[in-house]
Amino acid sequence: MYYVYVLKSKSDNKLYIGFTSDMRKRLEEHNAGENLSTRGRRPFQLVYCEVYKSRKDALTREKKLKNFKNSYKELKKRILNSLNSI
Repeated sequence: MYYVYVLKSKSDNKLYIGFTSDMRKRLEEHNAGENLSTRGRRPFQLVYCEVYKSRKDALTREKKLKNFKNSYKELKKRILNSLNSI
């Protein structure tokens, strides 16, 4: 299985989009500071995840979210709205 995920930084409330085949391990890596692009924004909380059978499908989805601002904007709005209702 492959995962496209969205993390929320507890330090600056910004979102990070990523892709992995091991969600638990990847979240631990982000929170341990093993990822240079997120090291200064720790700790993170998993707020959204999509599961794919195909690696290609997961990578395509991740790229769409990162490259197509409307997709990212809509997803971000949905996530933030759901977090605010908790």
